[in-house]
Amino acid sequence: MKKIIIILSLLGSVARAQEFIPLYPQGKIPNSKGTVHRDSIANERVYRVATPGMYAYLPSAQENKAAAVIICPGGGYERLAYVISGTQLAKWFNTLGISAFVLNYRLPNDTDLTERAKAPLQDAQRAIKVVRANAARWGIKPDKIGMQGSSAGGHLVSLTGTTPSDIVKIGDSLDTVSPRPDFMILVSPVIDMGMYAHKGSRKNLLGEQVNTDLQKEYSTQLRVTPKTPVCFIADAFDDKTVDPHNSLLFYQALLENKVQSSLHVFPQGGHAIALRNNPGSANLWTALAENWMIEMSIIPQELKK
Repeated sequence: MKKIIIILSLLGSVARAQEFIPLYPQGKIPNSKGTVHRDSIANERVYRVATPGMYAYLPSAQENKAAAVIICPGGGYERLAYVISGTQLAKWFNTLGISAFVLNYRLPNDTDLTERAKAPLQDAQRAIKVVRANAARWGIKPDKIGMQGSSAGGHLVSLTGTTPSDIVKIGDSLDTVSPRPDFMILVSPVIDMGMYAHKGSRKNLLGEQVNTDLQKEYSTQLRVTPKTPVCFIADAFDDKTVDPHNSLLFYQALLENKVQSSLHVFPQGGHAIALRNNPGSANLWTALAENWMIEMSIIPQELKK
């Protein structure tokens, strides 16, 4: 079968470090009413995404370990904290030789959307397709493409990893590219939409009035199967924003389905554990994640000579 490659010039961009890559050709954004509007950005937060896309952070050719991570920033599905849970993490992944892509996904409160809850997942699936289709030109192995998400970004990652169907086909060459991530890294994730739900994330994603069936559909611990990608989870016992039961429920589902994964709950760290300057042992999460990626054969321990 002829190799599928998306030509980024058709999307109005050529991939270079920190350059914005639109996810869709002009006029082909799915689940859109075609409203003309602009991105809304303030205080290092994105409040409206008019053009879904991602910023590429690519390591040098000498340091490249042939793996990639698509980062879904948190923000309760109301905004995207693209610096603290986006670009800072991308730069850290680059130090490991991993290509990183910070995703600007559409938010459910955007009045342009036809179906509010589907838009973030569509953009996440499309991001994986774009990276996988261009894996060769970026020096990435197509089976080493994962996702990382903090808080509500963690929910989007877990949703993407537990959704078996492709909901983002738009009639182009990427329709046949798999939207499934190969691994997941979750930090203080939102998982449950029921008893342990983060109420703000649930309201923003699903709306004010949510029936039980919809809550179950978007509670990602209930979607785990033996085919779910391997997962690393970091959380803090003293998280007062998102109940740590969320991480426990997801890990339990992974365990019951024999998906080889790792859970670390630190005594301190609060919500959305930061990259650095955390209290106590929470500062170890990045080293643990790196070693987990080596253990899972996502990246090699040393570059080949």
